[in-house]
Amino acid sequence: MTIRRIAATLACTLAFAAPLMAAAPALVALDSAVYVERIVPNKGRLLQPANALKRGDRVVYVVSWTRMGGQGSFTVTNPLPRKVYYQGSADGREEVSLDGGRSWGRLDGLRVGDRLATPEDVTHVRWRVPADEAARGSGQITYSAIVR
Repeated sequence: MTIRRIAATLACTLAFAAPLMAAAPALVALDSAVYVERIVPNKGRLLQPANALKRGDRVVYVVSWTRMGGQGSFTVTNPLPRKVYYQGSADGREEVSLDGGRSWGRLDGLRVGDRLATPEDVTHVRWRVPADEAARGSGQITYSAIVR
């Protein structure tokens, strides 16, 4: 089930864009789909379109990207719905935000007050797609969450 279809110009942050200042920013189309993991007798774990969700369901988000033009790397950022909490990404290169996207880091290095951050604290997740990967023209990013 497609949640949204967005075509947007994604520019790197200034810190990452410095070596690419002369290059045109990447023009990227994004498509996001959501699946729920179900355990089916005699079949095991299956991913099904997320038509209905209930507390405790594991959902899998698949973000497909297609380069429409431009050069260099780009960043894909996804806000998490309040009704889910982040579990992890398929590739482990993601950064997370606990404050609505104002600051970023690896989950295992972030703190909330005097405690380590937990997946329940994550508000946004992002991935930096490096130029060599972006040059392939398309790809997918997957991550999972649990319905609160």
